[in-house]
Amino acid sequence: MLLAEQRYTLDDREIILRSARLDEAQMLYDYLKTVTGETRFLMCEADEVNYTPLQEEEFIKSHNEAEDALLILAFVDGEYAGNCSFEGRDGSRRESHRAGIGIALFQKYTGFGLGRMMLNVLLREIKKSGFSQVELTVVDGNERACRLYKSLGFKECGRIPNANRYDDGTYADDILMVLQW
Repeated sequence: MLLAEQRYTLDDREIILRSARLDEAQMLYDYLKTVTGETRFLMCEADEVNYTPLQEEEFIKSHNEAEDALLILAFVDGEYAGNCSFEGRDGSRRESHRAGIGIALFQKYTGFGLGRMMLNVLLREIKKSGFSQVELTVVDGNERACRLYKSLGFKECGRIPNANRYDDGTYADDILMVLQW
């Protein structure tokens, strides 16, 4: 599905939210390589991003053409800041009410409300698409993200102990959260 460009002002900054374009695949690939190196709270280490810009283009295309998925890019004063997305659960009709979400921002764009704005838009689109349950995973220790998700109505529903093993030998749990309408 596509999100038409939306303009906002936040903290005296111009914010643009919109769907990705195919010609932005390299930008998104470069972003992922950078943002995974900025925090321990994303899916992998920067050197583990092992797909290609062409595969990123396919990801963009699949989300833009799907009825049950959306990829939203955020720009702050004309600079790419990050993205959020949702995908409906594949599988049986029994799971068709569930959507999974993800969000990541360059660290320099965190802490002033952009993530909240993006998630509010994403949740609105998920609800309009007919989903009644939204799910996410957050790494234990990511207190700012946990506070944000809880303030939006998400509730912790489980944990996976030691789900993340870091190169320094430490571990962190995954926290499973859900929001229901």
